[in-house]
Amino acid sequence: MRHALLVSVFIIASCGLAYELIAGALSSYLLGDSITQFSTVIGTYLFAMGIGSWLSRFVTRDLIGRFIQIELMVGLLGGFSAAGLFVLFTWLTAPFKLVLYLVVFLVGVLVGLEIPLVMRILKRDLNFKDLVSQVLTFDYLGALMVSILFPLILAPHLGMVRTGLLFGLLNAAVALWALHLFRNQLAAHQALATQCWASIAVLAAGLAGAGQLTTLAEAHLYADEIVHAESTPYQRIVLTRWRDDLRLFLNNNLQFSSHDEYRYHEALVHPGLANLPWVKRVLVLGGGDGLAVREILKYPQIDSVTLVDLDPAMTKLFSTAPALTTLNRNALTSPKVTVVNADALQWLEEYPESFDFVVVDFPDPNNFALGKLYTAAFYRLLEKHLTPRGRLVVQSTSPLYARQSFWCVVTTLESVGFKVTPYHALVPSFGEWGFILAGREEFRPPEQYPVPTRFLTADTTPALFHFPADMARVPAEINRLNNQVLVRYFEQEWRRVLR
Repeated sequence: MRHALLVSVFIIASCGLAYELIAGALSSYLLGDSITQFSTVIGTYLFAMGIGSWLSRFVTRDLIGRFIQIELMVGLLGGFSAAGLFVLFTWLTAPFKLVLYLVVFLVGVLVGLEIPLVMRILKRDLNFKDLVSQVLTFDYLGALMVSILFPLILAPHLGMVRTGLLFGLLNAAVALWALHLFRNQLAAHQALATQCWASIAVLAAGLAGAGQLTTLAEAHLYADEIVHAESTPYQRIVLTRWRDDLRLFLNNNLQFSSHDEYRYHEALVHPGLANLPWVKRVLVLGGGDGLAVREILKYPQIDSVTLVDLDPAMTKLFSTAPALTTLNRNALTSPKVTVVNADALQWLEEYPESFDFVVVDFPDPNNFALGKLYTAAFYRLLEKHLTPRGRLVVQSTSPLYARQSFWCVVTTLESVGFKVTPYHALVPSFGEWGFILAGREEFRPPEQYPVPTRFLTADTTPALFHFPADMARVPAEINRLNNQVLVRYFEQEWRRVLR
């Protein structure tokens, strides 16, 4: 019996950490700024566990029965937490944070009650020294197991909703196992058995219908028909379609609309590349959709394009799905293109060669994992991979809606010695969007484009480099690894826009 309870400690510790990770990951997906979300969720959860441990002193009778009921409550609340929060976010965004932290607090209180009750049940079989060491050992081992499995297997393959319900079932199974172990000591055995089986049935039904629940919630979240959705270790990928308009969302953020993406990608690539006829080797960082690569391959003198994108699911999708390969004109399967799935910063640190032209097409810096790719340290590393006359271009969010963020990127590029030329273009899906060209030499805008374009012309190019008063330069700090000021700018500015 003692060993069975210690195994139960392992399971309930695993479940408790799983609910904490689910809440942190889900809030990061939906709200951005992963460090803030994880920090506040973990802090709230640990505080609540302390409250639960303190409250356990008031449980004085029927310890086993109370332990079984707490397990069922944890299983139901924690198990359905991801599903409930996801549905709440899609229908009622305003109270989401309040409910999120309330759920985290309640789960934390219940988890905080569990271990003290188990220790009090076990104290009849173990002396205090062995009791503490064995319970805490199994507790920490359970936490270790989930911390490894969650990012590698659970989140990418099961998703948040199914993972929550799976661990809810494990909590209910522990309750049922405890009911069996102590069946001769429980006066209310029949009532507890009914509660256990009812909880298991509800959780199992939720697990069976998790796919439909997620589809229903996402159908409300996205205005158009969802034609593809998947969770990877790095992000949530959703493709929607309305008539002939395909839209890509990463973690609920629009990345492109097929109706006007050509404006963005022409503006990203051609102003910097059009007057560099000597360019042979090109590097694209991010841009796993292959749309920037499509524009680059219009230049016949280019011998090779290396695309570095973190998520293999992204590059596979845009290499194989017919509607998407039509959009990017099979750019990712071109013999000139090499696709590398790796973290861009780590790859640059290890890769020794240089490039004539670099396209930096990362998502906006809405969290610190992305913010590091806009820092002075990253640009200093990137500079080492440019040939002497080489040039790079960086997508740099909106100079209208996120004005200080845009000029922060300019300031950061200048801080490492680049001569920079900012510009902007109107992309209807996004509004005014900003780009920055950088190199060791002064930039001269192209007088013509040697390849076919739908948006850019020689006559309209000068306007790209003119900033009206509401987008003119404003003071901004350098974005460094140790301060990540750009993420703070970005969060503040876009929060004002979206109110």
